[in-house]
Amino acid sequence: MVTDQTRRRLLLGALGSVALRPLAAVMAGGSLTTGALTGCSHVQPGALDNKVGSSQATIIGCSRHSDGRFGVVVADNNGLPLYQLPLPGRGHGVALQPNGNLAAAFSRRPGSYLQVFDYLTGQAWPIYTAPSNRFFYGHGVFSSDGKLLYTTEGVRQTSEGIIGVYELGNAGSGKLQKVAEFSGFGIGPHEVVLADDQTLAVGVGGVHTRGRTPLNLDSMQPALVYLDRLTGEIVDKAVLADKQLSIRHLSVTDTGEIACGQQYRGLPEDAAPLVALHRRGEGEVLKPLLAEEEQWLRFNHYIASIASLDGYLLATSPRGNCYGIWQEAGRELVELRPLVDASGVGVKDGKWLVGSGAGKVLSISPTSQVASVQSPVMWDNHWNIL
Repeated sequence: MVTDQTRRRLLLGALGSVALRPLAAVMAGGSLTTGALTGCSHVQPGALDNKVGSSQATIIGCSRHSDGRFGVVVADNNGLPLYQLPLPGRGHGVALQPNGNLAAAFSRRPGSYLQVFDYLTGQAWPIYTAPSNRFFYGHGVFSSDGKLLYTTEGVRQTSEGIIGVYELGNAGSGKLQKVAEFSGFGIGPHEVVLADDQTLAVGVGGVHTRGRTPLNLDSMQPALVYLDRLTGEIVDKAVLADKQLSIRHLSVTDTGEIACGQQYRGLPEDAAPLVALHRRGEGEVLKPLLAEEEQWLRFNHYIASIASLDGYLLATSPRGNCYGIWQEAGRELVELRPLVDASGVGVKDGKWLVGSGAGKVLSISPTSQVASVQSPVMWDNHWNIL
């Protein structure tokens, strides 16, 4: 990664003070498409094999279309779509079944639907619709054995947090059945991940909303909460000193820490640290990552996706049109680069794959080598890597 201290300070200082511009360090990888970005054409379910020609299914993420439609896309590592399934509304996160072929696409909060599908065959299960008094927050995770699906949900009138527990029927049945609910851990849960085989980590945002309008910014209680995945019991909890940092997005690092991306709900001119780390059993306070105030302001108070690689952490900001890379052990910012509508990030073959709502797909190595290709997909905030 970056080791030249003088070069690093100059780079970070420059990016913190100038307007966004195209990536100067990008090595052009060629354009996959020409013309306007309009999303990808629909292929009938069942048409997908794991490989289409020489392309391998690598990326699964939600997308938007210029005509107002939405879908979930399976693409190769260049972002070239192999097929897509239409969604009834804007999607957000996608969960992948370990050692299985299922994926679940979640509607953007306050969401009403959950779409399970087989990402190898393209076969979609019937849409699961939330009851009228509930909504989905946009994220979920499968159990390590792939038999259960955990989702973040809210009570519509109060935003009380719920973890919905769903049992998956066999592939032939295509049934999703809710078998349990966990509550009592806070309001406004957003992302949930597996901290280990038996423990869920939940990013509790602390914000009560009506639709997407916040109602309690003066009394927020955000937290990172750990739940026993079988009983729903709270087994650990961590907080931030600044209660207006709504914990939103999570990722498990290579060393087993939980990385948390925040949305700041305070004054626009405040420079709040937007990424923090926590290891279960090491205290009740999250450790913020480090950056200068003007650098935090570049992220425009919002972190979308996070991924760990070889001791470094990459976090994207669609609202800030940029991404940052931190060294985990020292929590020090080592790269800050522009990317219009920076969205999903994941790891494949020792490199980060980073997406953009403008269709850009970046491949970033731990040595800061960056390659870029243009895909026809308007990627949404998150994706998963197969």
